[in-house]
Amino acid sequence: MTRDEIKKNILQIFETEFEISNPGLDDNLTEEHDFDSIDALELLGEIEKMLGSELTRQEKKASMEIRTVNQICDYVVSLAEKRTLMAS
Repeated sequence: MTRDEIKKNILQIFETEFEISNPGLDDNLTEEHDFDSIDALELLGEIEKMLGSELTRQEKKASMEIRTVNQICDYVVSLAEKRTLMAS
């Protein structure tokens, strides 16, 4: 999965699940779109579906400082790469 595909999927999730259309890639989601901790948990569930695997406790913990769509994309890219390496 490329970063562009991940970004497209994340933006689609924001639109369908959170009714946030076209957030700026560097918008602080909490401040500018009222994205809260419950939304973050739902997003992690959607990321698990996208990756086809459950996130570890440590991976979930690593997501706690994420505030922007770009950071979410970087996070998912790193998770996808890790899973690709583990599958090899």
